[in-house]
Amino acid sequence: MPQLNPAPWFTIMATTWVVFSIMLMPKLLHTQLTAPSPLRHTTKPNPHWPWPWH
Repeated sequence: MPQLNPAPWFTIMATTWVVFSIMLMPKLLHTQLTAPSPLRHTTKPNPHWPWPWH
């Protein structure tokens, strides 16, 4: 049984990283590509983007 412990842990970490990357990367790319446009239309500075999962 001790030999099987690292496998599920690695799977959990890999799955968490994949889900985090899938959720975060499009937001970062979208923010970087469209950063000037929202800033021009925004009247006040918004340091924190309205992430859906926050």
